[in-house]
Amino acid sequence: MAEITHAEVGHKSLLQSDALYQYILETSVYPREPEAMKELREITAKHPWSMVMTSADEGQFLSMLLKLINAKNTMEIGVYTGYSLLATALALPDDGKILAMDINRENYELGLPVIEKAGVAHKIEFKEGPALPFLDLMIEDEKNHGAYDFIFVDADKKNYINYHKRIIDLVRVGGVIGYDNTLWNGSVAAAPDAPMRNIVRYNRDFVMELNKALAVDPRIEICMLPVGDGITLCRRVK
Repeated sequence: MAEITHAEVGHKSLLQSDALYQYILETSVYPREPEAMKELREITAKHPWSMVMTSADEGQFLSMLLKLINAKNTMEIGVYTGYSLLATALALPDDGKILAMDINRENYELGLPVIEKAGVAHKIEFKEGPALPFLDLMIEDEKNHGAYDFIFVDADKKNYINYHKRIIDLVRVGGVIGYDNTLWNGSVAAAPDAPMRNIVRYNRDFVMELNKALAVDPRIEICMLPVGDGITLCRRVK
């Protein structure tokens, strides 16, 4: 039987070596992963859509980032079962706040008992439904402008560019926006006729549209990192 390569499997990491990625997990990530995050990761692994969960190494990265920028007021668009949400809640101070939005409360409630057991549920305000109408309402209120230290976006890729048009006003100058999956299984660098899974092909152009827009947006500084499936950090400068 031919050996299945890392790229064919489509892991959350873009590293082309299974052994190297496993080394990172076993040496740096898993020994430091909070017990609650491990529990939620294992619960989510049994879910039919487990492949959309934030990877453990990305969860560790987000936790470190939030502490480095002293984030206190954050937003998350796209929650799923809450692995990245839990990483954020654990990283924030006790009076920190997360506005979390997702169209599916059922998935969120799968992870909620773990979040509650970890003692951080009081930091989370969950909103069920499409994010764009709610963001439009927020923008109408001037007090929300520049109110957020960090915003993490990991929802429907077709609206990435629409999210950016709105949340750029909600994050403070000096604050950070993180867009997940911006390397989209490596497809952004593949030929248009390259073989791809249907979901990868469908969302590829939306991700590339965002990447091009971020590269020329004068309001932000950007850094695209090959962590997980690619994450682009945008620091608002004006």
